[in-house]
Amino acid sequence: MLDSATVQTLAQELREARRTRRQVRHFSQRFPGMTVEDGYAIQRAWVALEIAAGRSIRGRKIGLTSRAMQLSSQIDEPDYAPLMDDMFFAQGGDIAVSHFIAPRVEVELAFVLGQALEGPNATLVDVLRATDYVCPALEIIDARIEQFDRDTKAPRKVFDTISDFAANAGIVMGGRPVKPDAVDLRWVGAMLFKNGVIEETGLAAAVLNHPATGVAWLANKIAPHGERLNAGDVVLAGSFTRPTPAVAGDTLHADYGPLGTVSFRFV
Repeated sequence: MLDSATVQTLAQELREARRTRRQVRHFSQRFPGMTVEDGYAIQRAWVALEIAAGRSIRGRKIGLTSRAMQLSSQIDEPDYAPLMDDMFFAQGGDIAVSHFIAPRVEVELAFVLGQALEGPNATLVDVLRATDYVCPALEIIDARIEQFDRDTKAPRKVFDTISDFAANAGIVMGGRPVKPDAVDLRWVGAMLFKNGVIEETGLAAAVLNHPATGVAWLANKIAPHGERLNAGDVVLAGSFTRPTPAVAGDTLHADYGPLGTVSFRFV
């Protein structure tokens, strides 16, 4: 386990990397004994720095929800991170690519809670009961820690990703909000277009067989830390497409069929 001084130093490095748009090298390379718990400790320390600077938490994101991603990351469960208030961007607008380092875009469903949801025994049914509505969303992921080491080209480890806000950098919500029992959320599908060309397609069932499953997992996971999901929180349930890279000038547009569309342009 990393000592508290090291945790604080690494959190500061990540905050500075986000501010300057300059990536840092793998923490797991510098500290070979680093653990998942260390990653979350660094993440929490970074959150504390953001809150001290006037930011606030508006929700959470869940990542690594597909079995393939868990196997590739050598982990047997999803990961999570906060959605800070400055990560929310307007649907249909322009987003400055200068906010990010190496942005990629994923297709997700966003759960907006009408009631608090608290573990350790939250279930899928509890999630549906607590949810006010579900809507389409695009998550912008980024890498303040190098995705691949600049010299060895080795991929970063899950400990690095967790400490790096689980790669979260932005969220765009849109489409048609629906009550969680109005549709079978497993069968919500989407097509992701970049500049009018289909890049990815997916089905929400790819997220743990039901996207609400991840929200229940999250409520239970954070309960030992004295935390819960609050009324009004936005929870990104997990991507059901591969990440699509994008640069300035690219328009991203996701068509969710009956649930409408969500889009933005990088400038």
